[in-house]
Amino acid sequence: MIIMFEIGSTPLFELGSKAKQDSWLAILVAMVAGILVLSMFLYIQSQEPDKNLVQILIHYFGKWLGRSFAVLYILYFAYESMRNVRDIGDIINITILPNTPISVIMFAMMFASTYAVFQGIEVFSRTTIIIIIFVIFSYILLILMFFSSGDVHFERLQPMLENGWIPVLEAAFPAILSFPFGQMVVFLMFWNYLSDKQVMVKLSFWSYLFVGVLLVFMNIMNIAVLGTNIADRDTLPLLNAVQLISVADFLERFDPFVTFLLFYGVFIKMTTFYFGAVLGSSQLFHMRHTKVILPIGAAIYAASFLEPNWAYHVWLGIEISVKYIFPFFQLVIPIGLFFVMVVKKGSVLKRLFRKVRSN
Repeated sequence: MIIMFEIGSTPLFELGSKAKQDSWLAILVAMVAGILVLSMFLYIQSQEPDKNLVQILIHYFGKWLGRSFAVLYILYFAYESMRNVRDIGDIINITILPNTPISVIMFAMMFASTYAVFQGIEVFSRTTIIIIIFVIFSYILLILMFFSSGDVHFERLQPMLENGWIPVLEAAFPAILSFPFGQMVVFLMFWNYLSDKQVMVKLSFWSYLFVGVLLVFMNIMNIAVLGTNIADRDTLPLLNAVQLISVADFLERFDPFVTFLLFYGVFIKMTTFYFGAVLGSSQLFHMRHTKVILPIGAAIYAASFLEPNWAYHVWLGIEISVKYIFPFFQLVIPIGLFFVMVVKKGSVLKRLFRKVRSN
């Protein structure tokens, strides 16, 4: 579930394009920094293994502040889900169904996602097992097709660090750290469902590292196929790259295939955020989660029409959301929660130590 969630629509975009041929380094740097962020999330969960994020916030920040943060997280999860709904709606409309109203495409996505949420966390998680086999095989096939077509030119990655580390760091923080690595915060709504809490850290780290390496490699492939100038100005570089694939003048036109591949990733990500908003609302308002699925789903679907076009959607995500909105939920609040937990844990240990000494 972590692997499919982190992949999502991420390979579609050229992350860190401002760093030009060093954009893959920006992803690598952000991934390493993201390990620290993931460690913080796992520490928070490990201290309260049977609670989700909403319960933890209320427990450590108190009734009023904790509930306020919980409401904000529900809105954040719903907003993230909405962005993914619009992603796939626009992508399918642009690539394979240009004559189909985007409202119909997004409604079909919401219908499938709502059904998945109704089925529960175990059914949804098991669904990813089936999907991930197809997704990983497909990415391997794409990479082989790139090499077979002779379009890969690794010299386009040179010179490395032509302008030093500053452009790399500027590209990595906060944008790439926020998207996709910081989005792991939503798993604070799901880790408590693990029956075997001992495997939480190991599974999460290995899944995270696998996706990080995959994203770095796919970024390298985009640059090696398209070059830095093309990759920088293309809105959908991966789709443009696969259009160049031609093996023996027979195997070509892989862009519809990639669109369906991205569909699966976006579906998992949007449903995960949707599920997070549903579970948070259920916990906050003490209701069965099935009673809030439809209202939240309707709100997500309606909000997906607020952005007038694809260009505005991409601009809002890259220039505003990942830089100014997402870090508040992925870093600011979790860091505050982390320190509150450390302080409270320290206070408990001190009281316990004093009690032992007095005895």
